[in-house]
Amino acid sequence: MQKKHTYLKVNDQVEVMAGKDKGRVGKILVMDRNRGKAVVEKVNMIKRHMKPRSQEQPGQIIEKEAPVDLSNLLLVCSGCTKTVRIGRRVLEDGSKVRVCKKCGETIETKA
Repeated sequence: MQKKHTYLKVNDQVEVMAGKDKGRVGKILVMDRNRGKAVVEKVNMIKRHMKPRSQEQPGQIIEKEAPVDLSNLLLVCSGCTKTVRIGRRVLEDGSKVRVCKKCGETIETKA
């Protein structure tokens, strides 16, 4: 299986562009580039029914995030606060940085 190409990274602020959560903004928690999916904070919430594991732990319904396809996500630029496409630029020292296509500002991932 081939990896899907994307400039998105973990901890990026993204907006969902399609689906039931269209317009919601959240931070990328986990990425699976092989499947082309990402888990976004408080987006695409699903319910899972858990069986009781022991006498002390009761059965419960857990609400958690499900993966969203990478094609449905767009980065939110911290400079212009809009959803943007991402480009790459090589600096003088030879390092590559991600660049906002609208305002031209470099994009750093906030850890």
